[in-house]
Amino acid sequence: MPSVPLDGEPVPADGALPRTATEGVGTRPFGFYVHVPFCATRCGYCDFNTYTAAELRSRDGAAAVTREGYADLAVAEVRLARRVLGTADIPVDTVFFGGGTPTLLPPEDLGRVLAAIDAEFGLRPGAEVTTEANPETVDPGVLARLREQGLTRVSFGMQSARRHVLAVLDRAHTPGRPQQCAAWARAAGFEHVNLDLIYGTPGESDADWKESLHAAVDAGVDHVSAYSLIVEEGTRLAARVRRGELPAPDDDVLADRYLMADDILTAAGLSAYEVSNWARGAAARSRHNRLYWTGGDWWGVGPGAHSHVGGTRWWNVKHPAAYAARLAEGASPGQAREVLDDADRRFERILLELRIAEGCPLDLLDADGRAAAARAVADGLLEPAAHADGRAVLTRRGRLLADAVVRDLT
Repeated sequence: MPSVPLDGEPVPADGALPRTATEGVGTRPFGFYVHVPFCATRCGYCDFNTYTAAELRSRDGAAAVTREGYADLAVAEVRLARRVLGTADIPVDTVFFGGGTPTLLPPEDLGRVLAAIDAEFGLRPGAEVTTEANPETVDPGVLARLREQGLTRVSFGMQSARRHVLAVLDRAHTPGRPQQCAAWARAAGFEHVNLDLIYGTPGESDADWKESLHAAVDAGVDHVSAYSLIVEEGTRLAARVRRGELPAPDDDVLADRYLMADDILTAAGLSAYEVSNWARGAAARSRHNRLYWTGGDWWGVGPGAHSHVGGTRWWNVKHPAAYAARLAEGASPGQAREVLDDADRRFERILLELRIAEGCPLDLLDADGRAAAARAVADGLLEPAAHADGRAVLTRRGRLLADAVVRDLT
């Protein structure tokens, strides 16, 4: 478990990292996550650090942080990252623009941030550069401009193919629009296209979920992410569930929907390479997400963004105005950090690596963990052949119970 309280310890004003973090930097995979905190409207299930234009206005109606000036702030933090990490050669393997809705910014603004990353660190040849996109914010012209700026991968928030399910989630796009966007993205030359799906929404039937899966497959994308709906405290959806307007997601239904997803996606040639992600071959797997799952280094740019370098993890102040003020002062926008000890890092390796298709090495486990792994094999939760080869790899049934397996192994 974390070695410091969840609110962490202070980040130095200059953002300096402990020597233990910077040792070996550049020898591990390195990526940037760029958080774009703007949304046109707020989805009822979302608890991400995002803001509508109205939420950013002050009492006099002015906005301290605007979309038009946001790229400058992101570039300033990229330059801070270079100062903090020193002169080591740290080629960037992956860049991920997330949100919020990155495609509310002009493609050229994303390109300007990407160019700053390249200028300060250097993009590794063949680097993966992804943006999330709300289907209603792009068209063929926008996607072509994004591709011209150097982006190679796009992830569309589809969530469902059924109008009434989208309505419960407060999603604004119309059914069919994400599939059309996927076709436009391929025509624009994007190397990889993902569709995000959510299952277990109140009012969604088995037939609705199957229709969504088949629609994603028929869109011809090479990657699908499918996540169970989580009712997060503080969201409109949580309030509706609390008032009894909507039922809470049912665990048995969620398990059935997951198995439907695995059946349909696997039959279509998309293989599960992580508990919630399916790809059409190794080249289509998200390299940026894999960096998270395998203990790589990444710098999170933007309000509320999280970073990790060499066992030190920190997170930025959440509000865009506070974030902008810190950067204007030449200071780090970091709010707090934690330095993971060996026990923390071992726990996180098991937690994250167990989720991927390769699993985690059994030698990460202590004696009790190895005994638990043997029991999990007998219970059909871990693959026997992988166990014999010294790895803990979840079976399909094990994927349904991944959190419980992790608890037993750690």
